[in-house]
Amino acid sequence: MTDQQGGLEPRANGSHAVDVGPTPARTTAPRQQEAGTAPGLGVRLTYGFGTDRGLRRELNEDSFLAVEPVFAVADGMGGHEAGEVASSVCVRTLEASSIAGTRLPALTVADLDDIIQQADQRIRAEAGGHAGTTLTGVVLVEDSGAPSWLFFNVGDSRSYRLSGGTFGQISVDHSEVQELVDLGSITEDEARTHHRRHVVTRALGTGDDADPDFWLMPVEDRDRILLCTDGLSGEVTDEHIYTILATVPDPQEACDELIAAALRSGARDNVTVIVVDAADPGTPDPDGDRIRSGVAAGGRFAADGDGRPVSEP
Repeated sequence: MTDQQGGLEPRANGSHAVDVGPTPARTTAPRQQEAGTAPGLGVRLTYGFGTDRGLRRELNEDSFLAVEPVFAVADGMGGHEAGEVASSVCVRTLEASSIAGTRLPALTVADLDDIIQQADQRIRAEAGGHAGTTLTGVVLVEDSGAPSWLFFNVGDSRSYRLSGGTFGQISVDHSEVQELVDLGSITEDEARTHHRRHVVTRALGTGDDADPDFWLMPVEDRDRILLCTDGLSGEVTDEHIYTILATVPDPQEACDELIAAALRSGARDNVTVIVVDAADPGTPDPDGDRIRSGVAAGGRFAADGDGRPVSEP
């Protein structure tokens, strides 16, 4: 496949599905769950992913990881000074951690923060503080006897959730324009075209603040999670993103549609997308069959590699 400039298109995509078995019994009683959750039940995950260099950038500095139960996107900063190295080190650190490939880990915020800080230190060691990366993602964890989403974020890549007909951004952008929006100095629409819209206030590998934010939420049947770099959110409105997520059932097809929407809007930056669906294992898949149990094959795109996804059997 070739891009519009005649070269090899730096694009990766794929989709996988898996059943996560019932959560083991705990000696402590589970906490009260919100409506729609199912304590102690398994979760079936189906997910898709994709990345594209876009129409303006010479390099793709985005990286992603989709290895059950951790999903993450990273947007490297630093251009030829190794933004692609920063994002690649970030996803490789997550992939090499004990959580990748572990079913419903009993992972705490402190545990996840340690892994993210390891990534920060490794990027600083390799790039000398001259390159950095955003990071946003989610881990499917076991919390108080039930499956939960543990979201994490540093920078202005985004995590969204579509659940029970409600769609919204989970993460909060660490950026100058978000601070201006919070102060009431500019509107959300003005932020989309503001000349400082790409200036982040937190990043891994560079600067003085690499502290991530975290959110823990119970999994609900029919949850749909979107992770994306600002190559999507900077080109496509939340309303358009919602329309695609709400009307395209297959997660891989939804990823492809979202990337296509960014390309139609000009794709001034690299665009990377992961869509994760969660459902009760008793719910038939679109073909009417149950997905067999087991840890899913996953995908990893490292921007400093050869541009192809790495699948784990």
